[in-house]
Amino acid sequence: MYVIRLGDGTLRVPQSLTSDDGRLIGNAYVEIAPGEPDYDRWAAESITEAEEAERRRRWQEENDQLEQEFLAFKAEQD
Repeated sequence: MYVIRLGDGTLRVPQSLTSDDGRLIGNAYVEIAPGEPDYDRWAAESITEAEEAERRRRWQEENDQLEQEFLAFKAEQD
């Protein structure tokens, strides 16, 4: 998950919720507006929604070889 910078400057920061024993309960985004604590720290590593969409598109298109390798490995395990 990436820190997403929206058009109005608001950041969507990924946050995970875990149980007391460390198990993952879920992932979500929290929104941080300019001027809020930690905004500058998160803004430095943020990407735009368009950049995130491009990364997702590239990953899906360029994933074919990795997926084939995984499926071959999985078939060997059966």
